[in-house]
Amino acid sequence: MEKFKRKVFYLGGFDPRGVRFYHQLYREQAEKYARLSGEQVEVSARRPGPASSAIWTVTNATAGVETDYEFFRWEDLVAKVWIRNPFLLAWRSIATYSAHARFMQFGRMRKLRRGPVITILYPPILAILIPLGIALLTALLLWTLLPFWAAALCGVAVSALLSGRLLNKLIVPWLLRFMYYNHSVAAQGPGPEMDARLDQFADRVLTEMDGPYDEVIFASHSNGTNYAMSVMRRILEKRPGLPANFTTLTLGQVVPVTALRKDARWYHADLKALDDKHFRLVDFSSPPDGAAFYDVHPIRLVSDRCAARVDLLSPRFHLFYEPENYHSGWSNKYEAHFDYLRVGDRLSPVDYLSLTAGRRTIDEAIAAFRTIP
Repeated sequence: MEKFKRKVFYLGGFDPRGVRFYHQLYREQAEKYARLSGEQVEVSARRPGPASSAIWTVTNATAGVETDYEFFRWEDLVAKVWIRNPFLLAWRSIATYSAHARFMQFGRMRKLRRGPVITILYPPILAILIPLGIALLTALLLWTLLPFWAAALCGVAVSALLSGRLLNKLIVPWLLRFMYYNHSVAAQGPGPEMDARLDQFADRVLTEMDGPYDEVIFASHSNGTNYAMSVMRRILEKRPGLPANFTTLTLGQVVPVTALRKDARWYHADLKALDDKHFRLVDFSSPPDGAAFYDVHPIRLVSDRCAARVDLLSPRFHLFYEPENYHSGWSNKYEAHFDYLRVGDRLSPVDYLSLTAGRRTIDEAIAAFRTIP
């Protein structure tokens, strides 16, 4: 069998865990894929790559596939803006939601998808109601035994002890950090360091695009899908004609979080610059995922035309998990947002391992996926 060679570039989301976490996640899912498919899949150790990247090799000996996987790193930049002080996070959140009230097109966002609007709005509400509720309930219960001032102090103490754990379980701090970061980026742009990093990522894709590969995939996930559009603008400005075997793949896309800010003019320009460019764009975003925008065309957020060939698809996770696993997974919305990078209880033609370690090209995988009732 002639070897099928693939190049994958991966741009992740707003996550300080970085390459070590994602390499281990890929290894774990490759093992699961191998068990379900019966194919022999091996994932190499990671090694430093050029231009802020890390590289590992995925070998599927059974299918005759070799994938050169390049992870674009920006977790160091995430760490610089990752707010750990809860009081500072609260203060920054006030500025964030004040700006959202002025600039975010919530009405238009709601028409696109209601779930993400709820996801954006519930963190500040819960951040206020949960500590306040715990403090009041504790104070009222103790008021029958203690003077009011003592009961109030006990309420504050109990709230300080318990509310942080409960808010963390509901991923409220992470969402507040996410919203503050995207507010800052929308208003001010990515900043010099991230702009330079995006230039590096675009140059890496351009360097490898004509390599000895049967398929080249530029994949992004979550907050990385925002920056993927900016990377694509850089790529297409330097090379308007892309190879037929090149695909931009977005997973759990959140482009409207920035694109629907009226003050994000720099980002509107990035998206508008793509409306007359010919390239292949595939998006998988799940309707139940409140942290992603299903069936939302990123370029049409700012333009009435689009020359790209675009598929907007649901991964239909419910078909590939046992009911108990699917529902237990979606009870944890944060973890469910990473199912785009996982393998279910049954293989899907378009799960991430099938697309990056299997023999099918993306177009072949989508064709197989469309035949599933």
